[in-house]
Amino acid sequence: MRRTASPSRIALLCLAIAAGGCVAAPSAPASFLPGTPASPREFNLIASDYAFIPSVVAVFPGETVLIHVVNGGLEPHEAVIGDAAVQAAWEQVEAVTATHPPGPTPVVSVPPGVAGVRVFVASGRRVDVEWTVPADAARPVDGSGTTTREWYVGCHIPGHFEKGMVVPVAFLATVPGGPSATP
Repeated sequence: MRRTASPSRIALLCLAIAAGGCVAAPSAPASFLPGTPASPREFNLIASDYAFIPSVVAVFPGETVLIHVVNGGLEPHEAVIGDAAVQAAWEQVEAVTATHPPGPTPVVSVPPGVAGVRVFVASGRRVDVEWTVPADAARPVDGSGTTTREWYVGCHIPGHFEKGMVVPVAFLATVPGGPSATP
């Protein structure tokens, strides 16, 4: 007796074969070089509902990067890059939109000195942003030479930051033998 496969079983088999091919893919090299204005280093920043991937964004001070911000979630998201003052400023101005009546969301902005980098991405969309990381981003903030400003990527759509939609930015330095994180 011959048994025929249903279309759903065929689809599941194809999916399993494709997924198996993905598992065997080699991992990316652990080191990379800083991007330049002529050749920015590219990476993906994926926003899902209440999380970012990767869990740490690594950049070199002074490098130029091309960030592909992908919204894989069902809600709109944003990626705000900056220190704690930048994050606090965007959190404060975005809070006013939480109680806004239905209709177009009001446009919000912060003073240029605390603006950072902000990218808004609708659900299922990708927005690319080229950014030159400030050369002094990892500079010490005190005389000890070890305390630096902490930078983050955060989403300040009302309620998202509180739900943990924030990841740290790690500043890398080129050292003999390859890049490494700065203290």
